[in-house]
Amino acid sequence: MKELLYAIAEGLVADKNAIQITQEEPNEEGVIVLHLTVAPEDMGRVIGKQGRIAKAIRTVMRAGAARENLKVAVEID
Repeated sequence: MKELLYAIAEGLVADKNAIQITQEEPNEEGVIVLHLTVAPEDMGRVIGKQGRIAKAIRTVMRAGAARENLKVAVEID
């Protein structure tokens, strides 16, 4: 799942070297939390107007996780 999130973020940001993704262990509900960190100047590109891009990223990640019978949440830090 980290690879999918990295591929999405890589297409959005200008500074590809600043992309960091950390993964937490599944919580009691089985949800894996992925933390996406990008350069401060790229934060607007990842979040988008009124959070539309961030919402789309979360939707794609949930769909990809569902194919593997996983639950994923994305936090943008």
